[in-house]
Amino acid sequence: MTAQELETFKQKLLETMSFPGVYMFKLIVPSENRSIALAQNLFEAETDIHTKTSDKGKYTSITAKQVVINVDEIISVYVKASEIKGVMFL
Repeated sequence: MTAQELETFKQKLLETMSFPGVYMFKLIVPSENRSIALAQNLFEAETDIHTKTSDKGKYTSITAKQVVINVDEIISVYVKASEIKGVMFL
């Protein structure tokens, strides 16, 4: 994500969410143990995380519901996630 995209995303979050609150992160990563582990480690221990492998087994979707205190926590997760090879955001 570019700096401009992050800023636009941040403004949309501020307009639509109240903080603190629960945010649902949705990521898709290649179905490789390393990628899945890196994605899951982006979240706190008490986060509700669900994974589902695609029909062909090539990708794994990760849905994580986490309590966030402010918009910067959300942005931070997406910035860190962008470092995972092959990650896609929903």
